[in-house]
Amino acid sequence: MIVVDGVDGSGKGVQTRRLLQSFTDGGLEAILTREPGGSPAAEDIRELLVTGEPEKWDSMTELLLMYAARRAHLRDTVWPTLAAGKWVISDRYADSSRAFQGIAGDLGLDTVERIHRLTVGDFEPALVVILDLPEKIALQRAHRRGGGEDRFEKKGDDYHARVRQAFLQIASRDPSRYQVIDADRSIDQVSQSLVELINTRFDLELATGRAPD
Repeated sequence: MIVVDGVDGSGKGVQTRRLLQSFTDGGLEAILTREPGGSPAAEDIRELLVTGEPEKWDSMTELLLMYAARRAHLRDTVWPTLAAGKWVISDRYADSSRAFQGIAGDLGLDTVERIHRLTVGDFEPALVVILDLPEKIALQRAHRRGGGEDRFEKKGDDYHARVRQAFLQIASRDPSRYQVIDADRSIDQVSQSLVELINTRFDLELATGRAPD
């Protein structure tokens, strides 16, 4: 399982679609999924989390909803796919909860980790790539996307600055599992860095994918 994570607007959607194309072109079986969501039950919960006003849920309620969605996602999508010998590429995973609710949301990492262990156990992805981008640029990109899934974006610059620093803090704890990529570059440059990283980590020979952006 390879996870691409980071602040809203950092380019995760584009880069995960391109990465899936790289795997497909390379003859490897892979799926692309996302959090919150990634299974029918988890997508139902996603709607509750990402729409509406920021104050609709407090951080603890967000965290519990996230882990309800995550459990469904793992049970219904991720674990069966891995058991079938296929790769899983996920747009977000548990580090989003650590960053958004644990650090930026002031619950603390210990609280998140306790719920994580109860819900997920010791399962971890093979690699987590953090796309790092200044939060003001990321939010401008996110706003340009439009659509109704903007509840977290409405939390503002200060919140997303804490989220960005939280991801960097989390990544610094375990360089063997986490890698940070500078996302303040062109889409092609970020894609190339991502594919080179994965080729090196897993001894693959993927080419940079050019899925629709």
